[in-house]
Amino acid sequence: MRTAGALAAFLFPFFSLTHGLRAQETSAISDAKCWGALVYAHDEEPAGASVDGAVEGDAHFSGISARLSKVFSEKHFALLGQHTQDIFREYESWVVPSKELFLKVDSKGPAETGGMQLHIQLWHDKKVIVKTDAILKHDSPLFIGGPKWREGRLVFVVMLANGG
Repeated sequence: MRTAGALAAFLFPFFSLTHGLRAQETSAISDAKCWGALVYAHDEEPAGASVDGAVEGDAHFSGISARLSKVFSEKHFALLGQHTQDIFREYESWVVPSKELFLKVDSKGPAETGGMQLHIQLWHDKKVIVKTDAILKHDSPLFIGGPKWREGRLVFVVMLANGG
């Protein structure tokens, strides 16, 4: 069984790699910026001050825990990793990637009602486990319940970032 620290340590090199690759794609025009987070949802209060491997939240994550508790039955939510990614209409984009669990986002352009139309795929290993089309708007996160992990489950949180 993996620890949260091992998973978080595994994820962060991929965050840096994809950020660097997207920064080099200067010929592509970004449709939006998408913020994604991998969250560990669980019922047991951690023995220490936090879950091993959890990272400090930022402005995007503040307030998300209260929303998560309205959707999921778990009582505690720990941010394991987060990443802001440019979304390009001509390219696939990867948010919160890891070798085992990652999110693929394809832009379908601006929505008529505001926000961005996206095609989203949640991958586990080499299999797509969730496929959906969604309209993301600022301050309106999309929650995707992931697989069971440790004594709880993993949850992806995706929303438009400021400047998108």
